[in-house]
Amino acid sequence: MIRLLIVDDEDIERNSMEMILARAIPDLTITQAKNGKSAIEQAVKLKPDLVLMDIKMPGMSGLEAIKEIKGRGISCQFILVTAYDTFDYAKQAIRMGVKDYLLKPSKVSEIVATVEQVIDQIKVDKKVQAQQNKQQLLLEKSRRVLETDMVIQLLFDHVHDVNLTMLLEMLEIKALEQMFVMVFLLPEGLENQYPALVERIKRMAPSAWVGSLYGRQFPVIVFRNREKTYRAQATEIARNCLKRTEKTLEKGWFIGIGQVYEQLDDLKKSYHEALVAMMDTKRPVKYRFYQDVEPGIDQTDQQLDHYRDKAFFDDIRLGKWDNISQQLVTLIQCYQNEQTDLVKVQQRILEMIWMMALILDEMHISIKRETISLHSQTYQQLIEEVKRYFDQIKERYQTYQHALAADRIQQIKQYIIEHSHEDISLDLLAEQIGLSPIYISKMFKEKLGVNYIEFLTACRIDHAKKLMHNQAMSIKEICYEIGYHDPNYFSKVFKRLTGVSPKTYREKLIASNRS
Repeated sequence: MIRLLIVDDEDIERNSMEMILARAIPDLTITQAKNGKSAIEQAVKLKPDLVLMDIKMPGMSGLEAIKEIKGRGISCQFILVTAYDTFDYAKQAIRMGVKDYLLKPSKVSEIVATVEQVIDQIKVDKKVQAQQNKQQLLLEKSRRVLETDMVIQLLFDHVHDVNLTMLLEMLEIKALEQMFVMVFLLPEGLENQYPALVERIKRMAPSAWVGSLYGRQFPVIVFRNREKTYRAQATEIARNCLKRTEKTLEKGWFIGIGQVYEQLDDLKKSYHEALVAMMDTKRPVKYRFYQDVEPGIDQTDQQLDHYRDKAFFDDIRLGKWDNISQQLVTLIQCYQNEQTDLVKVQQRILEMIWMMALILDEMHISIKRETISLHSQTYQQLIEEVKRYFDQIKERYQTYQHALAADRIQQIKQYIIEHSHEDISLDLLAEQIGLSPIYISKMFKEKLGVNYIEFLTACRIDHAKKLMHNQAMSIKEICYEIGYHDPNYFSKVFKRLTGVSPKTYREKLIASNRS
């Protein structure tokens, strides 16, 4: 239905116009206004598609009303209704974007023809706008897919330089400045809060890259807002995300905040710092900066601080449980030599196991952190307890690894080839294949030597080459057909992989076929 607003200070003129148009054009919803002020109020309330505006009215003129309506940001078309066929009015109307005008009095046929012509254009514009909105929605969806994949690769994996460049181009990131990582931990059973939290984070930090939810946690890469201090910016995000969850804070909400860095390669360090900041989630304040983690007070505590680095986290991801177990046993022995209170040592070991559980969540290997406890009465008992615990973890990890069939990589390749025209993310692949997104990313590089996005891109360009033979399809149509939503970006990617633009490639193809 087209919404029409008729504005005229004379009742008979308004009613006559409504009767004529209602009879001639059935798909109209018609509203009346008797002066300029009322027209503005109705326009704000009803958001009409078309306004028939009388120029000469007491008080506010029709042109003044049009200017005010446009100033309110209301998008609609105008037809002037006037008894003054003068050049001056025409010039003002043109400047305001008025589509047409009707002279008083006009024949019924002229009124209907003029209004129908403008309505036809409105319908075309609506159709175009709907298509643009659809494309924008697809583009935003693609950006979100790329964004989550970027987070996975930056925090959990090595990023190929070429792939990084392509992702940054697609995300329209021209310059990277200071950035830091926040890790959000959700209470068990409240994982459904994730979409709302993403929306809230995006409102406060539109440029932030939000990672996928793994288990109960998800990471966020935040780019520095130069108008605020780092701590003020991070605190604002944390408090805003927690303020509507006060009634459930005791159930497990927590946010760890890493330090600021200037290079993408350092983001993994900021991520690990955020995990360290989450060691004690029972604190009254449900977020903590890594900067506020108290340093060790004795020699072994300081050694423990060094264990909480990239090597420790990488050992967990690689499943080097014997190495991890030996590290912790060595720590326990050092504490024993210093005659540290056993309860304190147990707490330190539990902190390390807690961080390990956070990392295992990334791989979909779940450990009930709340059930982890140590009951040793002596140092030797503690060492034996830690060894038994890691033997169990090692067994679970190996079971997980063995469950990954050797042909999974072929399954992934085949799925990407068959669905390359869709928005395929690591999360989607993980859901289809039944593996962790992070594991898929690592496995792809180890087995094929390329990043999965590079493989997806190659599949799309190969498909585009085949479609080039169909001269009935435009380059733009081919772009959409293979899964891209931005023809300019498609052209850049095509040229990067083939050395020529899509247009040049097609011209050479046509010339070759003729010869």
